[in-house]
Amino acid sequence: MKIGMPMAYSGGFNETVEELREFEAVGLDIVLLPEAYTFDSVSQLGFVAARTSTLEIATSILNIYSRTPSLLAMTAAGIDYVSDGRFVLGIGASGPQVVEGFHGVKYDAPLGRTREVVDICRQVWRREKVEHHGKHYDLPLTKEQGGTGLGKPLKLINLPVRSSIPIVLAALGPKNVELAAEICEGWEPIFYLPEAAGAAFGEALAAGAAKRPADLPPLQILVDTKVLISEDADVIAAGEQQVRDHLALYIGGMGAKGKNFYNDLAARYGFGDAAATIQDLFLSGKRAEAAGAVPPELVHGVALIGAPGHVAERVAAFAESGATTLNATPLAATHEGRVKDVALLKEFAS
Repeated sequence: MKIGMPMAYSGGFNETVEELREFEAVGLDIVLLPEAYTFDSVSQLGFVAARTSTLEIATSILNIYSRTPSLLAMTAAGIDYVSDGRFVLGIGASGPQVVEGFHGVKYDAPLGRTREVVDICRQVWRREKVEHHGKHYDLPLTKEQGGTGLGKPLKLINLPVRSSIPIVLAALGPKNVELAAEICEGWEPIFYLPEAAGAAFGEALAAGAAKRPADLPPLQILVDTKVLISEDADVIAAGEQQVRDHLALYIGGMGAKGKNFYNDLAARYGFGDAAATIQDLFLSGKRAEAAGAVPPELVHGVALIGAPGHVAERVAAFAESGATTLNATPLAATHEGRVKDVALLKEFAS
């Protein structure tokens, strides 16, 4: 398995990138930079590309609404160029809270839009004259469709480093997971529980794989997790509390009742009653109680926290379930501790 790590999107960025070179030296394979309603990740990834030499660099994620499909393709080709072919385009639907609330763009048809975005991006990278007449995007826009009638099919001026840039889709819902398995090079789930992954995602992955074009490589699965390797019981307990708080925030607070993708996932993992309790507590302002209601089995299962032997066993469980990259957030209190944990993780995954 590859070892990845998410980067913070604010605060001390120069120092963070300098430290990133130490992670690169101990075997970190890929760094993923989030983009929410923050500084954009694109400009920062260009800086990361200039300061590193072997790391793959990825967006995690660019939403499919706030940039046009052609701009997403241009952006990916540009980062791939400055990084000498080390870029991975992570995309996703995000959610209406960000897309409508921050960007003022209607959040609709995530499945259909994603499929069309991927098609347009690949046309751009192949330097074809881009023509696409779908349900959600029309290129070029004709006068009948509200344009001036002056648009014409164009191809990318520059010669891309690669004619195919890997696309990773962040997805949790069955239909989105199926789409990732059908048309993308990779799939990125959050809160991945190896022992329950088959029940939660297996049917969707199989359905997508059955329609997957023969020219696409095997699907890569990049799973988000957290890592803290220690023999100290107090350190382990503190790390698990961070995971518990994080799970409670997402399961309880990321969306209204009936509109929370993470709550739905916890239910598919078999924790439906607990997920409902967490949400009720969180939405009523009882955050500590919500965190306390997160099942220990979920906390221990989605994270890599504990003594070296335990973490090595959990890494093997992730690999056995089909994960190909661990996108692991190090929780150690010091930079030296975080580098050590990534180096150990790389050793366990080899």
